[in-house]
Amino acid sequence: MTLTADLFFSFRSPYSYLAIGRYRAIAEEYDVDITLRTVWPIAIRDPDILFTGNPNAPRYILMDSMRVAEKLGIPYRWPRPDPVVQNLMTREISADQPHIYRIGRMGQAATRRGKGLAFADEVSRIIFSGEVDGWNEGDHLSGAATRAGLDFAELEAEAASDAEALDAEIAENQAALEAAGHWGVPTLVFDGEPFFGQDRIEMAQWRMEQKGLKRR
Repeated sequence: MTLTADLFFSFRSPYSYLAIGRYRAIAEEYDVDITLRTVWPIAIRDPDILFTGNPNAPRYILMDSMRVAEKLGIPYRWPRPDPVVQNLMTREISADQPHIYRIGRMGQAATRRGKGLAFADEVSRIIFSGEVDGWNEGDHLSGAATRAGLDFAELEAEAASDAEALDAEIAENQAALEAAGHWGVPTLVFDGEPFFGQDRIEMAQWRMEQKGLKRR
């Protein structure tokens, strides 16, 4: 019996990037259908938190994500450009956000086609791996979509023409994440149980194995 799970994911989250490839590998090796559910980054979803939270948080997240990547052997660098247009010194969020809305909507459009996990993995690699400057330019996103088995022109057109409906689906994803008992990403929800963080992947797999997870 094929198991099912939801992966709540942000295209700006370094921890989402550090998790997505491993979740994709699990879905390819094991009989489990993991649905990608895109949510907006906290900087977009609830920017007030950025201004009321501890100012040490951004520095710690960068330091920690770098050492996690090093430990796992995953190439990593803070994106150029940042998916969220933000002054990292003042934490001020720009009113103009061309990148995150574009890729977030395309991610949700990919989920509509049953390929959200692959799309998120391929796009995250070009955003966070450090192998690409200007990931939003040229044919970088097109190549990522192709590697995920998707038509980039079709995705981009849908992200523009159906933006309102895609945004509503992303809002539903956020509501579902909170209903499952968490607020952060990456969070895998399996059988009603949330597993938050890139360091809970093995535990999530252990729980799925208890419920009958088998290799394909």
